[in-house]
Amino acid sequence: MSRACENTVVVGCGAVSVDFLAIVAAYPKPDEKIRTTSFKVQGGGNTGNALTCASRLGLKPRIISKVADDTQGREVLRELEADGVSLEGTSPFTYVIVDSQTKSRTCIHTPGYPPMKPVDLPKSSLLTALHGAKIVYFDGRLHETALVVAHEAVKKNIPILMDTERLREGLDDILKLADYVVCAAQFPQAWTEASTVPKALVCMLLRLSNIKFVIVTLGKDGCIMLERSFNEGPSTEEMEVDRLLESLETRKNRSSHIPTCITSSVTKLHAEGIGTVCGKLYVGTAENVPPSELIDTTGAGDAFIGSVLYAICANFTPEKMLCFAATVAASKCRAIGARTGLPYHTDPRLATFMK
Repeated sequence: MSRACENTVVVGCGAVSVDFLAIVAAYPKPDEKIRTTSFKVQGGGNTGNALTCASRLGLKPRIISKVADDTQGREVLRELEADGVSLEGTSPFTYVIVDSQTKSRTCIHTPGYPPMKPVDLPKSSLLTALHGAKIVYFDGRLHETALVVAHEAVKKNIPILMDTERLREGLDDILKLADYVVCAAQFPQAWTEASTVPKALVCMLLRLSNIKFVIVTLGKDGCIMLERSFNEGPSTEEMEVDRLLESLETRKNRSSHIPTCITSSVTKLHAEGIGTVCGKLYVGTAENVPPSELIDTTGAGDAFIGSVLYAICANFTPEKMLCFAATVAASKCRAIGARTGLPYHTDPRLATFMK
């Protein structure tokens, strides 16, 4: 673990739940009866997973969420506490069907009820949760409570990382306050209505003036990151953003099995019909996990985000951060569920990053 991260507090606000993981030979057809090849009950929820990852990497996470005093709720608390995560109706739970053939997963989520509201979070508890925090993370859920937490974080100059899986109620209000954004593959174009992902990333930085970087995760195809730059000079080259991405893609080392990162120089990135932003474009590759080792992708995005939280706290360079996050996500994919395969900071596979 980086010494810079010792006793570093990270706060998350969002979903914690229980996952019921059914592993099947192939996804069932309508009206078909099949049997599981194995079954596992494990903690889930984007915030629960991302902060469990952060805890194993060496951070000290606190979660603002809500569970009920029922079987699922008690299991959520037990597992988070076992991983060193502090947690400040019915509890949420998710059925996860893992297809052994395609290595894909299908999630059927049942939200908790009643949902968490700002009245459920006393000001004293909020201040305690944020005390000493280096960064705050939101997964887009519990939007009314999350907005209260976000405004308090801004007052205290605590940076915000926003996870955007899909369009959600209240999402824009928190995005306007965010310093960093990590998106699922479909989100940038859905939010901006841009014709390509690179154009959408330019649009996001133009609309959200506070954002330092935005990352879009692409599963086995790695990720793309656009970092805002304030070093624009008179000689800074201007280039169409799609063309720049294409040129970076050609530099990928297709034979490498470990995560790599290709980056542009500081460039005026132009998106036709949208505008121009000065920044650097990064292309991160995913680890090439052998088919015999690839077990389950559930929670891979959460592992990536937990790693980004750590990397920000440890002041990693963007190149190091993207390779680190890809390595942690790949480790997670080698075991069933969102948490079983999450590595600890002592894992030999992370040794080069933790120096």
